[in-house]
Amino acid sequence: MSQLPDAESLQKEYLPLLQQIKTVQEAEQARIKLLGRKGLVTEVLKKLGGASIEEKKTYGPQYNTLKNRIEEQLTEIEQKLGAAERSKVLEKDQFDISLPGAPYTCGHVHPLTQVMESLVSTFRGLGFVCADGPEIESEFYNFDALNIPKDHPARDMHDTFYLDVAQRQLALPHVSDPQASRDPIILRTHTSPVQVRVMQQYPPPIAVVVPGRVYRHEAQDATHSAIFHQMEGLMVDEGLSFADLKGTLSKFAQTFFAPTVKTRFKPSFFPFTEPSAQMDVSCWFCSGAGCRTCKQTGWIELLGAGMVNPNVFKAVNIDPEKYSGFAFGMGIERLAMIKYGIDDLRLFYENDVRFLEQF
Repeated sequence: MSQLPDAESLQKEYLPLLQQIKTVQEAEQARIKLLGRKGLVTEVLKKLGGASIEEKKTYGPQYNTLKNRIEEQLTEIEQKLGAAERSKVLEKDQFDISLPGAPYTCGHVHPLTQVMESLVSTFRGLGFVCADGPEIESEFYNFDALNIPKDHPARDMHDTFYLDVAQRQLALPHVSDPQASRDPIILRTHTSPVQVRVMQQYPPPIAVVVPGRVYRHEAQDATHSAIFHQMEGLMVDEGLSFADLKGTLSKFAQTFFAPTVKTRFKPSFFPFTEPSAQMDVSCWFCSGAGCRTCKQTGWIELLGAGMVNPNVFKAVNIDPEKYSGFAFGMGIERLAMIKYGIDDLRLFYENDVRFLEQF
């Protein structure tokens, strides 16, 4: 067997290699070259396995000391170089690790939905329940049952979209009236058809509000849209009068807007109510003194209302001699525009985050 190399000579040969290391990658390469499975120090230690006992006693501790010293120096070099490289990266990126993380952007309820939910909540406090119905309707529910026959001029005000008759069963699985099942199908022009369905299904007393999306063949501009939202209400019971209508809507206005709001009613016309009225509220921005919102009048037109026409009761088999009722309807977009001071209805539908995030 050849004589084993002296540990001191090995140290003079290997340690200069460590002094030439400039990067973390070079330190890792030196570790593999010296201490890897086929490294220089590893090969020397393998030779020690075939040496005599005297040689093992002499060279074994020296080789282990050399190996440990190389490992310690490599670890120290890697730590220093790693810290230096991280410092350079931080300086280059100018990144402050003490800064908090970027917050997540959270969505929120659309302003029209906020107004709709507020309206429903207000009327629930007055004893009403919320009802819903289909947006695809038959002419019977949308017009005929509401005292708007085919030759009635009010149908011109409700010009809407007619759908393919071939889609009737797919679109109107909910139609139970024989006449309605034969009528043309349309996109509803108001939420009043749901009131008809409620009166068909439930006996009086009835107190419902019906919010939802409606459709009319309108030119798109700052105050009109082919798709918009309404909320209508209906109360049916024995002995209801116009005084009940005024009291209910006055209380609603004071709850929804401000306790100091006043109401006034002016004669109007709706085919499904008789008598009919338009309700105005005193401007809560200027307390009735006159401002830009109320166009210097002190009053804001809010909704239409009236006592349910007996012909509507007859269409749903409710005795108009025994029962009376009142109905009302309002535009959600109009209320939102008034409440938030918005002058263009189209802003609600453009999905501009700069506009929506204000609410």
